[in-house]
Amino acid sequence: MKFTLFKILILLVISASPSCKSDNETNYEIEENIGEQEKVKSDDKLNISFLLDLSDRIDPEEHPNESMEYYLRDVAYIQSVAKVFTSSLKTKKTRLMDDDIQLYFDPAPKNKDINRLSDELKFNVNSKNATLKLLNKIDIFYSKKPLEIYKAAIKDKDYIGSDTWRFFETNIKDYCIRENHRNILVILTDGYIYHENSKITQGNKTSYLTSKLIKRLKLNDEQWKAKIENKGYGFITANNNLSDIEILVLGINPDDGNPYEESVIKYYWEHWFNNMKVKKYKIVTTALPSNTNQIIKDFITND
Repeated sequence: MKFTLFKILILLVISASPSCKSDNETNYEIEENIGEQEKVKSDDKLNISFLLDLSDRIDPEEHPNESMEYYLRDVAYIQSVAKVFTSSLKTKKTRLMDDDIQLYFDPAPKNKDINRLSDELKFNVNSKNATLKLLNKIDIFYSKKPLEIYKAAIKDKDYIGSDTWRFFETNIKDYCIRENHRNILVILTDGYIYHENSKITQGNKTSYLTSKLIKRLKLNDEQWKAKIENKGYGFITANNNLSDIEILVLGINPDDGNPYEESVIKYYWEHWFNNMKVKKYKIVTTALPSNTNQIIKDFITND
């Protein structure tokens, strides 16, 4: 009798166990039930956004670079960020997943193919859809489609400028910030901001920054910092509280001829972020992707 009962219990346990399926058919990791007292930290959920500057800075004819074209550097930076994103998910418990990655422009390109490609790069990975197949899809899409976007923009040669300032004023909170998430915005830019429809001046502060403006303000000698501080030069504050977002700026590329240009650009951006109370930021000069990969990884993984 005891032996029969024991066999019955064994059969019940086996029949209650889930059948084995491939990683492509089931969640990446099957989790045990958790108690109601367990809480999920908001930092466990990534919400990564890209803001691309598709101005003429990416034109290989107008701004050539023998070691590696600037648009190819952008593409490699994007791939590196996406790889960190998917790698982090592969080590995360499935029940904790509700992570996003997406790509934006401002203003939106007129080319419908570019907009379609950007839509295809929006992903949400959650406990219901998390599979190795989806993570591999993200890796594949981010390895191919950003290059298609840049090539289409270069082919069109319809460079309408970068309205980064307006994006911060009107879109950043709606597009890039999710409650109870670790929000990270990656901006790909040479550091200059200009759009004809958003050229605003308030006192000595502006919504734009160009090499011509830096020259006009005579920020081209060792007194550049003192001039900025005395005159109150800088970006107009576009948002009052961005304490829920971290920003990584990649690709700063100052014009030649002014040895202080890079310092001026970074000063503008740093004080702009400080004034908007950005939680955390890093501003990186353009470099070969092999030299930037670790910076990207450290920024995202080392909270």
